[in-house]
Formats: sequence, C-alpha cells, structure tokens
Amino acid sequence: MKARFGTLRDGRPVDAITLSAGDLTVKILTYGAILNDVRLRGVPYGLTLGSSDIRAYEHGPMDFWGALVGPVANRIAGARAQLGGQELCFEPNEGETLLHGGAQGMFTELWQIAALTATSATLTLTLPHGKGGFPGTRLITARYTVEAPATLRLEINASTDAPTLMNIANHSYWNLDGTETTDGHWLQVAAERYLPVDARMIPTEATTVAGTGFDLRAGRVLRPSDAQRYDHNFCLADRSGDMKPAATLLGTRGVEMRMDTTEAGLQVFDAAPIGSGDFAGHRGLPEVGFCGIALEAQGWPDAPNHPEFPSVKLMPHETYRQETRWSFSKR
Repeated sequence: MKARFGTLRDGRPVDAITLSAGDLTVKILTYGAILNDVRLRGVPYGLTLGSSDIRAYEHGPMDFWGALVGPVANRIAGARAQLGGQELCFEPNEGETLLHGGAQGMFTELWQIAALTATSATLTLTLPHGKGGFPGTRLITARYTVEAPATLRLEINASTDAPTLMNIANHSYWNLDGTETTDGHWLQVAAERYLPVDARMIPTEATTVAGTGFDLRAGRVLRPSDAQRYDHNFCLADRSGDMKPAATLLGTRGVEMRMDTTEAGLQVFDAAPIGSGDFAGHRGLPEVGFCGIALEAQGWPDAPNHPEFPSVKLMPHETYRQETRWSFSKR
C-alpha cells in the first residue's frame, strides 16, 4: 500500500509504503529509503525509532535514522581516499572526516518505486558521476520484503560505469521495549574482533574482543550507567557472500530480533550522544541518549585508507550485492 507521507522543502512529494506478511508490518519512505516503522503483532509499540514528520528527516535531527546511508557508510579519514592511484577529495561533514557519504549522501535522496506488491517494494536511485566527490554513474536498487511469520529482508544491488567506492548500510535505531532508553536490552554480536578507534572515531587495526568490553559473543546487558560505550565496527566472520548470523537483540519485555547479513562488518552505536537539544520542536521524538541502538551491517569503516581491510571498491564489470535479514519474535 502506498500513501502520501509528506512534502520536501522543494515541493517534491514523499510516499510511505506499507508492507505486511504474517505477524509483521513495516513502513518504508521513498525519501532516503527510510525504514520508518516496524510493528510486530501483539506488541503495542513500534520496534524501530521513526517520526511521522518529514521535517525530522530532511536535514533534521533524524537525518540518518532508518535511512540507507552511503554511497560509503561510516567514516573516511581526512575526507580523502585513494582509488586507482588517484586521490579522491570530499567535503567533510564531521570535523575533518567524511561521514555517511557527506551532507548530500544517499539519505537525502528521493528514491523511485520500481515495483510494489503487498509484501515487497523495490526502490531505485541513480547517483550521477561526481556527486559528493565519488566517481561513476551509479545505479542502486533496494528491495524490502516482508516474509511470514515475522522477517524483514533487505537486498541492495549497485552497478557503476567507472571505478568507484561502494559501502551502503541501513541506519535504523532499535528499541524493543517502547521505552525512553535501551536500558536492560541484551545484545549478542557474533564477532571475535573489533576495530578500536582514535579520537576522531577513525579505526586503527583489528583487535581481539577477548578480555574487553567489546566481547559480546556470549551476550551482554546494556546499561547506560556503565562506562562501556559503543560506536565501533565489529569484524564479522569471513562473509564470502553468504548469509550468516550477525547479532541478536532482546528487550526486557520479551521481544527478540535476530539479524543476519552478508556483510563483513557490523557498526554498533549505542546513541549515547543523542540529547534533547537535537529534537527541539519535533514532538514525539526521543529526547534522551541511549534511545535506541543502531546495528549497521556494512563494510569496514575507512576501508579505502586501509589496504588490509576488506575492499569497498566497485568496478564497472562488478555488481555490488548486500543482503540483511531481521527476524522478530515475542517470548
């Protein structure tokens, strides 16, 4: 089902697409390909953070929330990267760093509906050569599918007519309790290594999680009162293009979400820095830190500047493919 959601500042309409199968209903926006709402039968609240106000998303306090971010998600140090012996220069948007493709990244784009059924929506986007400093005319396709009893699948494909960089991520924030914070949520991540970061949030080298606060292999209860913070990439097992477990999130009210992906990394962000000042004038939006936890399946951050990291290069003869699956249940 498609319905009008709102209007952008330049007058272009934004549609909301509702998909449903079994016990799961989701809402997706054509702006940013945003996952706006996720509802599980028998649970009286949404499981992902979103807004009914398009102003919150269009260069607002929720500009990344639920969106597909890219064309290169996460951070690129110094807003510079090497590609084919040439240096690409970008306009930084986090100090000297490029974050999520820059101020005009994919999260600001209006996607087109290519196909729509009761359970599936296919959205397309064309990025022109040079936009945001990235080379190549790039065609991106994102397909959201809801499957019974309660699974959401996201498949992303992309092609280019020139060598480029491609690393797309869904940037949803999850809160399975419908409360102000994720206090008490239990998080398990299937990763034996993670990427420590410097003061600029730029990763250094892959390090074992053993003996650190980043060891989530057996699961850990999240407490805002703890000193441990998360805005780090967890290095998942060798993907080889196969779907494998990434994370499990369990709320205190018995709602569980299992996440599987083909991607080599999972950025875990606890939303600690988010505060009330970010949401001034937007009623109904979260106003405290730790309001949700972002679990972003993606390639490793700053990969173009780390030859030892899995590559995020995309060549004209290749097709970028990513698949992520979220499965929900109520205990």
